[in-house]
Amino acid sequence: MIDATLLVIAKAPVPGFAKTRLMAAMTAEDAASVAAAALLDTLAAARRAPFARRVVAMTGDLAEAMRSGEIRKSLAYFDVIDQRGDGFAERLIHAHHDAAGSGPVVQIGMDTPQVDPAMLTDIGEALAPSSAILGRAEDGGWWVLGLHDASGAQALRAVEMSTDRTGDDTRDALQCRGLVVGAAPTLRDADELVDLAPIARVCRPNSEFARCVAALPIPGPTGETL
Repeated sequence: MIDATLLVIAKAPVPGFAKTRLMAAMTAEDAASVAAAALLDTLAAARRAPFARRVVAMTGDLAEAMRSGEIRKSLAYFDVIDQRGDGFAERLIHAHHDAAGSGPVVQIGMDTPQVDPAMLTDIGEALAPSSAILGRAEDGGWWVLGLHDASGAQALRAVEMSTDRTGDDTRDALQCRGLVVGAAPTLRDADELVDLAPIARVCRPNSEFARCVAALPIPGPTGETL
């Protein structure tokens, strides 16, 4: 058992609220279904990783979400807290504190449904005093942040989120706090239409995300549906 908190930052997959960048290519309901499938796969991986505590920091109205009942069943294995604060960086900082106090935390989002429990376990076990572990995303951001002391999340105040420099700037901000920053594997975020099929191909067997993407009535680059 890893004496740390695994923290999932989640947005309720409500049509028109979640995965809005996908709505240029599909309906709001289909985009929210992609978000729901990604969240379900993420929660399934998080449940199987041997962390002492598992927390989901949620925003949005789950009652209005796609696949709400299935998500609620998965959330029964987690402590669920509300996100709070203005702006994404501030919500992340509060979530680290609310979930873990000053203890170790490994924080992920819901945009990498291909993540597996072994990957999360390796990150949790690698955390050492005065250390952080950052897993980059292919778009220049990051998908996981491990902190031996959750107060290190204060470094995120200096970082502009959702840019192609977010990963570099986060590493620099953590180092400015005196933390030794290790690297986790780089993953692809499920943000744009072109991301969906490549991620679905590397998801685990019985992946909800892969099934959802396969069912989307969206033409691929060669005319086949995704």
